Amino acid sequence: MDFLQWLFEARIPVGNSSLLLREVIGNVFGLLSVLGGMRRKVWAWPVGIVGNVLLLTVFLGSAFGGAGAVSLLGQAGRQIMFIAVSVYGWRQWQAGRQAAGSAVTPRWASGRARVGLVAGMILGTVALTPLFRALGSYEPVWADAWTFVGSLLATFGMAKGWVEFWLIWVAVDIVGVPLLFSAGYYASAVMYLIYGAFTIIGFAVWTRERRRADADRLTVPLGAPVKQAQ
Repeated sequence: MDFLQWLFEARIPVGNSSLLLREVIGNVFGLLSVLGGMRRKVWAWPVGIVGNVLLLTVFLGSAFGGAGAVSLLGQAGRQIMFIAVSVYGWRQWQAGRQAAGSAVTPRWASGRARVGLVAGMILGTVALTPLFRALGSYEPVWADAWTFVGSLLATFGMAKGWVEFWLIWVAVDIVGVPLLFSAGYYASAVMYLIYGAFTIIGFAVWTRERRRADADRLTVPLGAPVKQAQ
C-alpha cells in the first residue's frame, strides 16, 4: 500500500510546476509498445497494456488527482479501449507467430476498409462529441472524441496488420498534442510529439516490409514455398 500511495502521489519537479510520475511511466511504456509494434514483436501488446492502466488513472483526474485536476474522458476511455483491443491484438499476433513463424505480415488495407476507416473517424467523432460533453469532458470536446475514435481505429488496424494504421496515429497526434498541452498534461503532450516522429518512421518501416514481401513473392519460382516475412 505504501508503494501504491507513493506511485499515485509522486511528482517530478519541472521548473515552477511538476509532472505526475505515473503519467511519465505510463507514457514510457506506451513508447516501448510503439517500438515493439514497429518491429512486429508480440510483447508490444502487454507492455502497452501496463502503460494504459497507469494512464487511465491519470486522465480520470477528478477521481485520482485530487481537487482541480482536469478529467479528459475521451483520453481515459481510450485507455480502457486500448486494453480491450490490445488483448485482441495480442491473441492475433500470437496466433500468427505460431502458425506462420511471424507475428504479422504488413499489408495494405482494401479500398473498402480505407473508406470505412475515414468514415469511422468522422462519424465516430460526431457521435461521441455530445456524449463526452454531457459527461463533462474538457473543451474542445470534439478533439477528445477525435483522439478516442482515431486511437480505436489505429489499434484495430495494427492488430489486423494494416500499414495505414500508422497514418491514423499521425491524425490522432495532430489533434491530441494541442489538446493535452491545453489541459495541462505536459508529459503526455511531449510524448505524443515523440510518438508522432515514430509513427512516421513506423509507416516507412512497414511499407518497406510490405514491398519486400511482395518482391519475395514475385521472385519465388512457380510451385516453390513462399518465404514468410520475419
